[in-house]
Amino acid sequence: MTGSQAHGDAYVRATLEAIVAAPEEFPREVDPRLGLYKTFHAIWSSSHLEDTPSIGGGGQEAIAQARLARLTPLPRQALLLTALEGFTVDDVSYLISLEPDEVEGLVEEALSEIEAQTRAKVLIIEDEPIIAMDIETIVRDLGHEVTAIAVTREDAVREAMADRPGLVLADIQLADDSSGIDAVKDILTEFSVPVIFITAFPERLLTGERPEPTFLITKPFQRSTVKAAISQALFFDEATAPV
Repeated sequence: MTGSQAHGDAYVRATLEAIVAAPEEFPREVDPRLGLYKTFHAIWSSSHLEDTPSIGGGGQEAIAQARLARLTPLPRQALLLTALEGFTVDDVSYLISLEPDEVEGLVEEALSEIEAQTRAKVLIIEDEPIIAMDIETIVRDLGHEVTAIAVTREDAVREAMADRPGLVLADIQLADDSSGIDAVKDILTEFSVPVIFITAFPERLLTGERPEPTFLITKPFQRSTVKAAISQALFFDEATAPV
């Protein structure tokens, strides 16, 4: 949210110190979690710390830093608070002292900035036609290309080999009783690609055999959740990282 782990740690320390030093100023008219974030934002917005992250390290940290260097701070914060922290638009409106429509605009701005960095080919593995169409619409609305919609493990592997995707969105229970997990494992033996499982059977991924790198969304899903997960998965993908 702040642009780097070091800055985030510094803001958290400053927030806790401010609450301890002046507990009477802590917002008590709202949920404590909202009060905590409100205090955090007040410190963050008034800070003179350099917000642009330095590029260093390796792996996902370096990729994230490269992405964050290209996001403007307030849209980034609005996106993370709504999509990842689970706050409503009205909550975020309170937290950052803006009107709800302004918050929505900031979220769209952040998504647009990320989407511009992360164009990708997407393979959808889903046997329910209506759900597949909904997911396809979400993917295309984000500016990505859908290479194919596969309904079985065999179809999925064949399509992945025919046109290598930059992201896989997979159900677990497929049309012929084959497994989306097995399909993903087959694909990952050939090349690395980020995967998002969208399933009504999340417990099947909690067995210790979960293929990596993967994300999990439980059905029924919110379109905003799928959009955020796609953006996050591609955000940390080396193949689309800024150079």
